[in-house]
Amino acid sequence: MKSRGLSITDENKATTFLENVSYFRFAAYLRPMEIDASHNYKPGSTFENAVFLYDFDVHLRHLVFGAIQQIEISLRAKMINQISLQYGAMWFINSTLANDKHKFSDNLSTLERELNRSKEEFIKEHINKYGNGEYPPVWKLLELASFGCLTKLYFNFTDNKIKKSIARSYGVPQHEILESWMKSMNVLRNACAHHSRVWNRVMAVMPQLPNHLSSDWITIKPSANKLYAILCCLQYWLNAIDSTNSFKNELHKLLVQYPNIDTSAMGFPSGWQNEPLWKE
Repeated sequence: MKSRGLSITDENKATTFLENVSYFRFAAYLRPMEIDASHNYKPGSTFENAVFLYDFDVHLRHLVFGAIQQIEISLRAKMINQISLQYGAMWFINSTLANDKHKFSDNLSTLERELNRSKEEFIKEHINKYGNGEYPPVWKLLELASFGCLTKLYFNFTDNKIKKSIARSYGVPQHEILESWMKSMNVLRNACAHHSRVWNRVMAVMPQLPNHLSSDWITIKPSANKLYAILCCLQYWLNAIDSTNSFKNELHKLLVQYPNIDTSAMGFPSGWQNEPLWKE
């Protein structure tokens, strides 16, 4: 790194850092400072600046992951409650409620795997009381489902009226929009769970960004394949769940704490702080 023009103020500290964070992982935070394909660095590039960026990304992942967890818990409850009221406790094994029978089988297999490896007390109690010959009711089984599995179950469910009802409970007019948010957040959630870089990631799965929504939203439409677009959907969804949520304030604090971060690399447009969705 030094031979390619990177300044390292404290080599002992840098060595200790790289003993605990692999170079290949860290290299992603050095890349914005590179000037050519040979990985030479721009004048003034420092190891410490890359560590600063790495630390920011760690805190950003923690913030985003916690917010998605809140959404996951809410979505699970909505699907359990609203679908079960219409179709009963075992709707997840009814193939006539699935658009795609192959995906239905895959989803059921996923739920079976989670059930078989679960150590949850409420599952143990259910098996002790009823045996393991039948599935637990959906309000127990879906508590084991991942965000990805919830997304697939919602997407493959045939009753669009219920899907739209769930979407509108979050202030989203159509279930197709909510599905796109779920899919994009699931990809982001997995990146966070695997400690992958998120700050300037180009998102392979993009959310739909309506021009207007019923509650505070954005007026400047950003690039849908950047982090900021998903953060907008995340904040809007959280507002529908809990209007007193702290995500917006925590994000503002994080960006103040790391003032040298290039927010444009995350897709933040100029003046984003003044958007109705983000005003403090």
